[in-house]
Amino acid sequence: MYEKYLPIGSIVLLKNATKKVMITGFLIKNPEQQNKIYDYIGCLYPEGVLNTEKNLLFNHDQIQTIFAIGYSDEEEINFKAKLKEELAKKNEV
Repeated sequence: MYEKYLPIGSIVLLKNATKKVMITGFLIKNPEQQNKIYDYIGCLYPEGVLNTEKNLLFNHDQIQTIFAIGYSDEEEINFKAKLKEELAKKNEV
């Protein structure tokens, strides 16, 4: 399995799911549970975002299969490095 925080645009299948999901963002708070933060937010694939109020929130350990890895360049690699640094700082507190 790939490391946590796959690039945006990655296509995955979640455990116990039948429909693929495209990752559209990271570290999302659940509006109904402000203290709960999910690793990813995504939308159904290939449909895309059909309704901004119906996004899928999920964690990395819920991914069963990775079908495609999203685009990654130097900017994305630097972003993930900074993201991991900030998360490590928060976990130290």
